Amino acid sequence: MNSGILLVDKPQGITSHDVVARTRRLAGTRKIGHAGTLDPMATGLLILGVNNATRLLHYLVGLDKEYLATIRLGWDTTTDDAEGEPLPAASADLVAAATEPSIRAGMLRQTGVIEQVPSAVSAVKVAGKRAYQRVRDGEQVELAARTVTVSAFELLAVRHGEGYVDGDVRVECSSGTYVRALARDLGAHLGTGGHLTVLRRTRIGAFRVDEAAALDGLDVAASLMSPADAARRALPVVDLSAQQAIDLGHGKRIEASAVEEAAPAGAIAAIDPDDRLVAIVERRGDALKVVTGFPPEEAPA
Repeated sequence: MNSGILLVDKPQGITSHDVVARTRRLAGTRKIGHAGTLDPMATGLLILGVNNATRLLHYLVGLDKEYLATIRLGWDTTTDDAEGEPLPAASADLVAAATEPSIRAGMLRQTGVIEQVPSAVSAVKVAGKRAYQRVRDGEQVELAARTVTVSAFELLAVRHGEGYVDGDVRVECSSGTYVRALARDLGAHLGTGGHLTVLRRTRIGAFRVDEAAALDGLDVAASLMSPADAARRALPVVDLSAQQAIDLGHGKRIEASAVEEAAPAGAIAAIDPDDRLVAIVERRGDALKVVTGFPPEEAPA
């Protein structure tokens, strides 16, 4: 099995680890990882790395993301989504007051650079242990607020039900943003309580869910994106000469002057004339230095 990046459309009701485990069996390799989990309730885009391309995942985790979601206003839950236990419902008057203009005004308060407290049932680590595990163990968890960016929080549709209001929304946000927390905080602002009933991740950086393969019937080999193609979508690129590729492959530094325009600060994908990702490099003075190498694939025996 060659190395590459795999885009998978995760179905509802299974964990991201379940997707990885199934893909390992299909690909016949243990060396598979993912760039960012999705809750079991959520569907949509998962980015997997296969074999040596797992080294690229580090550079994909921090990309911005887009979600489509449904927020139900009317009560909170213990997990801020439909999987949790419902908490006491809001009064009929408060739910009736959650009109489209008031919902939009509340969403505007959570747009831009904001301080967000992650959901207690989340993968955030507290003293080396996942917050969700501490909650399951009966501990009271209070997480610190973190700065995140919500670049878009759009209300697409509103539906009124018996004792609740549903809002379909589109969210574009920085990595580390919890859409569940947006639902919780919107409900707190309106006095209704709120939680997610639907969550679908539609984009990670330049990778879109409409390119992703379904898990059922997945053909891993046919669906692999080359490391070079994936790196081009996420990072600036420097095109190497054959000799520069050899030098970087041996761990040597190469002069940055020959690739000045394509060598900004931060991680850069270095790609050889055969369209192979040789390394992720960074500028060190007047040189480019390997920070992550991608050895050539070994030919099958």
